[in-house]
Amino acid sequence: MVPSGENLEKLEDMIVRAAETTASHVRAARAAVGTVIFGQDRVVEHAIITILSGGHALLVGVPGLAKTKLVDTMGTVLGLDAKRIQFTPDLMPSDILGSEVLEENAGGKRSFRFIPGPVFGQLLMADEINRASPRTQSALLQAMQEQHVTVAGVRHDLPKPFHVLATQNPLEQEGTYPLPEAQLDRFLMEIDVDYPDIDAERKILFDTTGAEQGTAKPAMSADDLMAAQRLVRRLPVGESVVEAILALVRSARPGAEGPDGKLIAWGPSPRASQALMLAVRARALLEGRYAPSVDDVLALAEPILKHRMALTFAARADGETVPGVIGRLKGRIG
Repeated sequence: MVPSGENLEKLEDMIVRAAETTASHVRAARAAVGTVIFGQDRVVEHAIITILSGGHALLVGVPGLAKTKLVDTMGTVLGLDAKRIQFTPDLMPSDILGSEVLEENAGGKRSFRFIPGPVFGQLLMADEINRASPRTQSALLQAMQEQHVTVAGVRHDLPKPFHVLATQNPLEQEGTYPLPEAQLDRFLMEIDVDYPDIDAERKILFDTTGAEQGTAKPAMSADDLMAAQRLVRRLPVGESVVEAILALVRSARPGAEGPDGKLIAWGPSPRASQALMLAVRARALLEGRYAPSVDDVLALAEPILKHRMALTFAARADGETVPGVIGRLKGRIG
């Protein structure tokens, strides 16, 4: 049965109202995070965009810049069951995924029982992920991509939604292991966390060393978040935005047309295009718009592409950097 014009108009009104409600929830969540995290507006925005897109984020910065507090705050604000893992060199995969233990019942019968690890949460904070060995880092790969883990040949589904927000110290520091390219590609964004400016740091001094400290309050539930994630996938994307995404991602690969193609050793896969397609929609929704623009593509290009690219040795020897190359590629589109 084809809906009449009047029914179709009512349906469109319902969709618009649902979108307005969801957008207001999302903006309230960002404001709630901002009451606890000062001077990191861009970081907060990118982290929320990542969650709205259904992805995972890698937060990179030196210790003490509120990366851990940001993740903890987002768990509270978004109404998610948050778990935390402190990665250390002696951490084992079973410490993350869980393990089977042998139990004996009253009748003397023995059986194995699976004890879930901290990965079985809705928001997993992987703190200092690059301090663990590659074997342990790889334990997260299946969880991040497939939304389930396999222990002793048995599949265990993770709760929905499931997101990993990992923090990482700069690789120049001692005792760190670089993440493999396959795992880096599973992170929708790499978010650089910089030092706060002087006004933000002054506010931090007064608000965190007094008798009372600000605490985050819930602004959404897990169901609200999943509704927002479904809405993000329904937002229309114009042809100009699609073409900008394709042009940007394809120009960041080795052998691409132009002088920068010779500088790139390896570049982003179609997963980067998918990430941009979702992230620009989420950014539009966060700003109260219901369709993304080319400006959204340009704004999110660097955090989505930079951990999916590497330059040749010759390019690095000449002083080229990945952000610099991405900036020139953006300039051709913008």
